[in-house]
Formats: sequence, C-alpha cells, structure tokens
Amino acid sequence: MACADPDVDLGTAPLTALNVTVRTRLGLFLNPRNTVAADWTALAEEVGFTYLEIKNFEARQNPTAVVLDEWQARCRDATVGKLLVILEKLERNDILEDLRCAIDEDVRKYREKAAERPLQVQLVDSCVPRIPERIGLTLEDDPDGVPELFDAFICYCQSDIEFVHEMIRELEQTNCKLKLCVFDRDVLPGSCVWTITSELIEKRCRRMVVVISDEYLNSDACDFQTKFALSLCPGAQRKRLIPVVYKSMKKPFPSILRFLTACDYTRPCTQAWFWGRLAKVLSLP
Repeated sequence: MACADPDVDLGTAPLTALNVTVRTRLGLFLNPRNTVAADWTALAEEVGFTYLEIKNFEARQNPTAVVLDEWQARCRDATVGKLLVILEKLERNDILEDLRCAIDEDVRKYREKAAERPLQVQLVDSCVPRIPERIGLTLEDDPDGVPELFDAFICYCQSDIEFVHEMIRELEQTNCKLKLCVFDRDVLPGSCVWTITSELIEKRCRRMVVVISDEYLNSDACDFQTKFALSLCPGAQRKRLIPVVYKSMKKPFPSILRFLTACDYTRPCTQAWFWGRLAKVLSLP
C-alpha cells in the first residue's frame, strides 16, 4: 500500500480525523454507481446499514459523505483503520493507493492536536470540603440522597416550546403520570451545558424524545443531544430515541433518524392515538 506510515496508528483513530479533502476524494471514487468496482452502497452495507437506509441515502448529493457521517455518529468504534480494511476487502486498491498518504497525514495532525494539552495548574480553593459538580443538577435533586430520575429527556429547540408545554400537559398532568426532563424547567443554572446534558441523557433518563422541526435542524444543542443519545444505543436496539413530528416541515427529515419509527402528530387520522402511543413507549421498562 503506497505511502503507508508504520508510525501512524490508524486502528484507534476515529473517522473525525479525516478532513474535508480526503472525504471529498472518497466521494469522487465511491459516489458514481459502478457495475464493475464496489461503490458507496457496498461500503454502506459493510458498515451495517440496512437496505431501506441505503435507499434513503441515494437521494443525497454526496451519499459517501452521509454514510461516513452516519457511521461515525452511530458507532463508537468507527475508525480510520476499519475504513481501510473495508476498502481493501472491497478491492478498491485504487482508493488506497491514491489516498493513503493523505489519510496518514490527517491522522498524524489529529494525533498532534489531541496531544496538545493546556498547562495544568494546581487548583486553589478555600471551600472545604468540595461538593461534587454533578450533585444538584435539577430542581428536585437531594444532594444527600438519590438523584432525580426521569422517564424521558425532551430534546427540543426554543421555537417548539409551546408543543413541549402540550407534551407536559398530556404526559405528566394526566393518568400517564410520566416524569419528563425539560431543560429550561428542571435544570439548575450554573454548570456546563454539555456536561449536564450528557449526564442527564446517559444516567438520569431512560429515553429521549426528539421534537423534530425545521428549527431543530439548525440547533447545535439538539444535534449534540441526538448524536450523544444515538452513541449510547447503536441501532436503537433499546428504543432509546423516539422522534416526534408535530408540524409540517419544509426541510428533509434528518437522515440520522430515518431508521427509527417516528410519532407523527401532523396526520389527522392518527392524532387520536398519538399521546397514547407515545406514553406507552415511554412507560416501557
């Protein structure tokens, strides 16, 4: 394999180490449908995508880029090394010959940047004893007792808050008696947003409801929460994520959630069953 550098560890390097230039070149090789050489569909199948998911990817302008993004979001063990092994298995030696030098360089730069650590100084604090940062995250937390737990974390953007209020009325204030984690209502101020969010999703909430809208697609916070939750349950085997569509959208449904069954509030014929279905899945053990 040309330009292979034995000093570069590709096996543990995540796909995020690959920069735009390499990803663009991969698309140029794999996007054209080819009856002779393996294309992006073969790559998608090798990394575990289903037939229906692959058919959905066909509508995208750069399906190779979508496959790489979805793979790295869904699987913690998606690495550069595994990508090269798959390309070799698919007999795409032309790609390996052309891109190996650039891939090694991307991984080397990624390692160098990751190795750069800010200067650590000894913490000076007159408060003794110190209270752990993650105690007292929500309104009902008891610092001396069991942390507050929830049936579901609600992932939403500010423009969809009215629907979140309706969700609270239908799921908390009825016989369903579910306990929802709504960030603006339940989380105490003063700590890192990303730290609190990941703690709540992973350890405090059994599931996550994702309120999908055009505005959701532009929210960095919603994007982080969704990808973090997906990383906890690759393939959604435990039904951890429940997408909810409550109004018509102009933009395409997020491809990262296409493999999940959504609760659709926009269909008049099924609105009567909407809250019952949602409450049932949130009540499952």
